[in-house]
Amino acid sequence: MARTTPHEPSQPADRPLYARVAALLLDELHDGTIPPGERLPGERHLAAHFGVSRETVRQALEVLRRGGLVATDRRGSHATLSGPVETPGALTFPVGARPADPCAVDRATVAWEAPPPEHARALGLAPHRPTLVHHYRSATPDGRALRTAVTSFSAVALAEVAELARYRERADGATPAQLRRAYDWMRKAGLTLHHRDAISQAGDASRVRVTRRVHDQYARPLEITDLVVAAEQDALVYEFTLPAAV
Repeated sequence: MARTTPHEPSQPADRPLYARVAALLLDELHDGTIPPGERLPGERHLAAHFGVSRETVRQALEVLRRGGLVATDRRGSHATLSGPVETPGALTFPVGARPADPCAVDRATVAWEAPPPEHARALGLAPHRPTLVHHYRSATPDGRALRTAVTSFSAVALAEVAELARYRERADGATPAQLRRAYDWMRKAGLTLHHRDAISQAGDASRVRVTRRVHDQYARPLEITDLVVAAEQDALVYEFTLPAAV
């Protein structure tokens, strides 16, 4: 018989145990206890954590899986929803992902597709070779676009960063995928990040383009992002922190 968990009294008693565990696990996904995009603890660990059987954990995970909140592949189960994000320094992903308009609505997806030709050249990819491409759009509630960004990842990034590689299996161009922790994942994989941001005019005076190129300590390209901003409606803000001299 499954042991009871101290969290259970706050859950409706008429709900099945697996549904209550699913709700508790969802709370941990939302509050960042299990960061989005990272692997969930194993069934044995979750069973001990919640004081239930492994079968109950499997049923709870299936509930979240059907809701698109958890994805499972050969490496295990992973959180897919957005959550609190640790921001290392001022390097946010994608560049310019924080619009000035507080009412803006963000949407981001990933696709396994051929990147733009200039991205392929920057990443050293053969023409028409597919890779992981991240599409970001920020718009006002009436649908007016404020900023759009397209990011292409290199073969090096996908080989070195397991969290990014994991997205290949669900990169259908429709599944939400913020990837806000992309730079944090790269750093955790032992990569030192060097980025170069270039600002230019995009077509007309009302739009500005920011192109970010990121490479590692071995000068290997990791990703390239093109951000287009409606300059008359929005603003680009860059923050930098310099350590004190010692």
